[in-house]
Amino acid sequence: MAEAGTLHDAFIDELRDAYDAEKQLTKALPKLARASSNPQLREAFETHLQETEEQIARLEQVFDLLEEKVRGKHCDGIAGIIEEGKSVMGEDFDETTMDACLIASGQRAEHYEMAAYGTLVAWAQAMGHTEAAELLQQTLDEEKAADEKLTALAEGGINREAADAAHPDEGEEDEDGEEDEDEKEEEGKEKPVAVSSTAKKAPAKGGRR
Repeated sequence: MAEAGTLHDAFIDELRDAYDAEKQLTKALPKLARASSNPQLREAFETHLQETEEQIARLEQVFDLLEEKVRGKHCDGIAGIIEEGKSVMGEDFDETTMDACLIASGQRAEHYEMAAYGTLVAWAQAMGHTEAAELLQQTLDEEKAADEKLTALAEGGINREAADAAHPDEGEEDEDGEEDEDEKEEEGKEKPVAVSSTAKKAPAKGGRR
């Protein structure tokens, strides 16, 4: 009967999965950059490509520290995310909508990696692999920063521009709606009641007999 695997075995398996994921991303990120029309988005993908190459070198350091062979294991998860990204790039979207979709694709990859590296850091710390944990934490911090950058670009104008292109008359309708509401409010106000100048005064009570 084969001996059951340990957390160390699972850790090495996850490292190899992450190593392959980063290798796949070095081929996917240039495509995302080329498909971007927003200069800042293109720069964000190009910057993260450089970080990804450094992350690969960092993983190789971790393998060396653990005296394990540097080898990847096909990462089905990231492969699926990359395939979805390719499908999006094949759509006939306007430029800003495409940029919004590219951000979504990029963040799917970032969130996958954040989950993976979060697990690797926790396991490394639990097993006392302090130096490996520190190296992996550097990568985790970079993934979080890349995700935050994409969020800032989306919220900084790309999503709004794409939404305005999808519903160009929405702003005008909102303004018209506000004007209608104002008119209704004015009409709904009570008008002052006019008192007739010919109105007779009621006779006073308790007069003299």
